Amino acid sequence: MKRTLFMLAAAALMLCSCKGNSQPAVDTTAVVEEGATVYMTTEITPQSLIKIYEALGVKAEGRVAVKISSGEGGNTHYLQPALIGDFVKSVNGTLVECNTAYPGTRMDTKAHWKTIREHGFLDIAPFDLMDEEGTMQIPVVDTTHIKYDIVGSHLANYDFMINLAHFKGHAMGGYGGVLKNQSIGVASTAGKLYIHSAGRSTTEWIDDDQDGFLESMAAASQGVHNYFTGRNGIVYINVMNNISIDCDCDGNPHAPELKNIGILASTDPVALDQACLDLVYNHKNTEGDDNTALIQRIEKQHGIHTVEHAEKIGLGTRKYHIVSID
Repeated sequence: MKRTLFMLAAAALMLCSCKGNSQPAVDTTAVVEEGATVYMTTEITPQSLIKIYEALGVKAEGRVAVKISSGEGGNTHYLQPALIGDFVKSVNGTLVECNTAYPGTRMDTKAHWKTIREHGFLDIAPFDLMDEEGTMQIPVVDTTHIKYDIVGSHLANYDFMINLAHFKGHAMGGYGGVLKNQSIGVASTAGKLYIHSAGRSTTEWIDDDQDGFLESMAAASQGVHNYFTGRNGIVYINVMNNISIDCDCDGNPHAPELKNIGILASTDPVALDQACLDLVYNHKNTEGDDNTALIQRIEKQHGIHTVEHAEKIGLGTRKYHIVSID
């Protein structure tokens, strides 16, 4: 697969002694200072999550939504309350999520609340299931496939969003990062079907246009980005831990084959997802720490096309430089 690896030459990625988590450190001395800024720490702790958010220099103001994945029942790879709790409290945030569009423990509102409770999220912060009382439409710039984005009606209750995503593989998107977390993740059940079908249905599961689906994700993500930039703002964080080839929406995910890499953050969602993809592709494999399966998953689903299209429609840039905060 032909790819342009922005700002991260293979020589800039190396394994070395870690800071308590047996994680690879990144030498950023060879990074060219151009493109969007992506901050990175190799420490995955409650303290480092707060630290990387503060490095962005953007204060969450007003009613703050922290978009996470609540994780399908049976899945243990989602971002754990013990990791994110202090951060969510520090920004006075409300955890937000929407129902799914496939049978499981989160498609039905009652069952979803049970999953949220069992996964411990109600112990750390208020939680809002944004589409339990209905939906609303927000505009999209790219109307190639979808003509609007269908989101939970409670989105209107927030002034600022922190997109707090778990970076991992995904059975349909190839990978899941911040772009998926605010497209599929913020969409209601009907909105998810609309995106998956590339704008053809809000009631049926249609998935025979892969690139159309990926382009629709990019368009929906831009719709949410523009919605909050028109309010108080939005910032993006990817946590690269428990990196399975499967999503948090999978109730029986494959065991992670990549070890924890770190936490990355940016105000540019395209640059952020691209940086995480490059970290995966440039990873130096060792026994028990292998990128092969995840790369195969990404390429099988043409996952790179999501960031390609997101850049094309003006959501952000794939050019970036990494700034280590370690």
